[in-house]
Amino acid sequence: ARRPRGGGSTIDQARRRLFVPFVGPAFLLYSILFVVPSVYAIWISFNKWAGAGPMEFVGLGNYVRLFNDKLFLRSFGNTLLLLFVVGLAIFVIAFALTLVLRDMAGKKIARSVIFFPHLVNAMIFGVLAGFIFNPGGLVNTLLGAFGVTDPPAWLSQDNLFPLIMVMMTWITTGYFTTILMAGVDRIPPYYYEDCALAGANAWQRLRHVILPLTWDVFGTCAVLWTISSVKIFEIIWIFGGSTGAGMPPTQTWTTAVYTYVTAFSGESVPAYGAASASAVLSLALVSVLVLLLRRVMKREAIEF
Repeated sequence: ARRPRGGGSTIDQARRRLFVPFVGPAFLLYSILFVVPSVYAIWISFNKWAGAGPMEFVGLGNYVRLFNDKLFLRSFGNTLLLLFVVGLAIFVIAFALTLVLRDMAGKKIARSVIFFPHLVNAMIFGVLAGFIFNPGGLVNTLLGAFGVTDPPAWLSQDNLFPLIMVMMTWITTGYFTTILMAGVDRIPPYYYEDCALAGANAWQRLRHVILPLTWDVFGTCAVLWTISSVKIFEIIWIFGGSTGAGMPPTQTWTTAVYTYVTAFSGESVPAYGAASASAVLSLALVSVLVLLLRRVMKREAIEF
C-alpha cells in the first residue's frame, strides 16, 4: 500500500490536522494574557515611568538601582529563605508524614485534616496572629502556665519573619503531603512483599523502592514550590499587617511585596519601571531554578 503523503500513518496525519484547531485557541489566549504582558513588562523595566505620561528610556538603570537598594536585597534574601529553608522543612516533614501515614488506619481522614490549612484564606491567619501571639494572647497564656514569665515578643519586627516562615511551613506541608502520599500509594503492594521476602530493612525499602518510584513526584513538587514561593504575598501582607501598622515591616518583605509597594503603595510616586525590573528578576530566578531542577532531578522513567 502507498504511504500517505507527508509521512506517518493516516492516524498521525489526522492528529496533526486537529492540532491547530484544538491547541491554537488555547495558545492564542495564553499569548494574549501572559506572553504579551510579560514582554511588555520587560520593556517597561528598561524605562522610567510613573504610569502616566511618556516613558523615559534608562536601559539597565532600574536593574542597577535594584542591586544598590538594600531594601530590595533584603526582600530578595527573604524570598530565598522561603524558597530553600521553608521548602526544605516542608519536604522533610511532608515525606516523614507520608511514611507514617502510609500504613495507618484512617489515613484518608488524616490526609484531609493535614490538607485543611491549605484551604484556609491567608486573611484568617493574619487575624489569628493578632489574637494568638499578642502579649495577652493564647500562646503567652499557655507559656505562663508553664512558668515562663518573660515570653518572646512574637509580633515584634525582629521575630515576625521567622514566625511567618513557621506558619508557611504549617500551611503548605499538608498540600505536598497529599501529593507525595498519592505518589507512594500508586506503588504496587507486591514490591513491599518482595522486600520482605528478601529481608530488606526499612532503610533499604525506602532507598531502593519508595524513592526511585516517587522521584518524578518529588521533582514535580519541587517545581511547584519553586514557582509558588517566589509569589508569596498575601500571608506576608496580612500577617505583617497584624502588628497594626497597616503595611508589613520591611524586615518581612519579599520580592513580591517589594514589587507591589514600588508600583501601587500610594505613598510615593509610582515607579513602574523599577517594579517591572523586580518582577522580571523574580521571573528569571524561577526560570533558572526550574531548569536546574528539571536537569538535576531528571531520571529514567520507571514503569511498574
